[in-house]
Amino acid sequence: MDPMIGVSRSDMLAGLERDGADPETLDVGTNLLLYFVYHYLPVPPVSPTAPLSLAGASWVPDGVDRISRLPDVVLRDIISRLPAKDAARTAALSSRWRPLWRSVPLTLVDSHLLPDGGARGQFIIGAPSPRAVTAAVSRVLAAHPGPFRCLHLTRTTMEEHRGEMSRWLDTILAKGVQELVFVNRPWPIDLRLPATIFRCASLTRLYLGVWRLPDTAAVPRGARFPNLLELGLCMTVMEDRDLAFMLERSPVLEFLVIIGSQSGLRLRLVSPSLRCVQLGCTFLEDIDVVNVPRLERLFQRDNLSESELADTAPSFSSKIKIGRAPNLRVLGYLQPGEQQLACALQAGSKENTVPSVQILAMEVQFGVRNAVKKVPGFLRCFPNLETLHVHSSVDEESTGKVNIKFWQEGGPIKCVVQSMKKVFFYEFRGSRSEVVFLKFIAERGRALEQMVVVVAGECFSSGGNVSAKLKPLISAKWLSKACKLQLFKSPRDKVSGPLHCHQLASDFMFADPFDLKYYYEAEEIPVS
Repeated sequence: MDPMIGVSRSDMLAGLERDGADPETLDVGTNLLLYFVYHYLPVPPVSPTAPLSLAGASWVPDGVDRISRLPDVVLRDIISRLPAKDAARTAALSSRWRPLWRSVPLTLVDSHLLPDGGARGQFIIGAPSPRAVTAAVSRVLAAHPGPFRCLHLTRTTMEEHRGEMSRWLDTILAKGVQELVFVNRPWPIDLRLPATIFRCASLTRLYLGVWRLPDTAAVPRGARFPNLLELGLCMTVMEDRDLAFMLERSPVLEFLVIIGSQSGLRLRLVSPSLRCVQLGCTFLEDIDVVNVPRLERLFQRDNLSESELADTAPSFSSKIKIGRAPNLRVLGYLQPGEQQLACALQAGSKENTVPSVQILAMEVQFGVRNAVKKVPGFLRCFPNLETLHVHSSVDEESTGKVNIKFWQEGGPIKCVVQSMKKVFFYEFRGSRSEVVFLKFIAERGRALEQMVVVVAGECFSSGGNVSAKLKPLISAKWLSKACKLQLFKSPRDKVSGPLHCHQLASDFMFADPFDLKYYYEAEEIPVS
């Protein structure tokens, strides 16, 4: 549990002063938290910086306003693409435009109401709440008859404006909204979200940031989100039952994003509609994929168990259990050293495997013997794997390495022998464990078509002999003579973990969301 939950800002400041710490560190940390939340929010559909020009009007020969002669449906489409402030101003153009903005589903992004249109980014925590923005939001919501196409309300310290917040939600409920991004600016960081939100049946996309979810035990059983397709929960406090409630009441939900949950979760996925789940920087004890027949992508990275947060906690591995997910194709980043993986017996199969997975990403500590020893077991769970991404993470303390004998004596791995076509290995440092792993795949992979190895920058800066580290792999007896080996120098200086793009993760136009191709910007190392 986050130590800041349930603690006021004044109490936190007092605690820092008692401990002799600089009180300003609290605002620095909270600002980082808020920047983190903003990073994962959807991009608004309108922008105050979009190019708008009437320069062409000067050369119209007769000076006739032909734009106003366009059909109402075209003019409404034009207005719908403007920020709320500009859309309202169109009423002053002429009597022809005056009623139109009120008939267009409104897009309101509160940062666009700032003098600079939000160009300077987030307000600094500790500064006064932007009351002018809060008041402007209230006026716009009251003036427009609805419905609302999209509302981004992220610049108000809700604790200071509880009355306005309550009226906003009542207005949204009465008039209807399709997309709502609703963020509470700290402090506190666990303000209770009004249960009114559960009555907003018109929602198709909902992102909540820095809230404590309502106690779902007190929410009317008839409350549901019949049209909700995408749900994002960023830095929220919630119980297992709250999340289960939201999934159960969202019968068409396709995209679920949980980022930076402030409280520990045991995630149990049961949904007839979910297609993509993203989990990041969240305190997770277990991920149990129970019955998700349409699930195609499951992403998780930088997740922790709550017991890992305590200095005195014993060593603990979280568990990922994959039950019924017949369409799961993309999975990662799994951490063999930190997680346990369990696969249920699939229909028509005699083995506990997930035959649908074709793209897998893993983060492996190759200097930790017990982590490497789990890798074969993980790979055996995916017999039809075609693409493997491996990020070699830095080990705080090496606990032994494995040699080629370990891989040879372990027996064949079906996906390596029969189906694996592409292997991407990131931040290769030349350790024996890394080399023998890649060499094992090269000498066993009969279907292998491409192997990309991105060599860590430190191998070049430390004066080491990169060619010597790569020689055992290059000179290996490759089973697939058609396989293309590509070597790149990593362009990353400070590497804290695998690169990930949450926008691409949920974009099904990108077949492999793990292959960000960032290494193509760097120097290619000749294979010799």
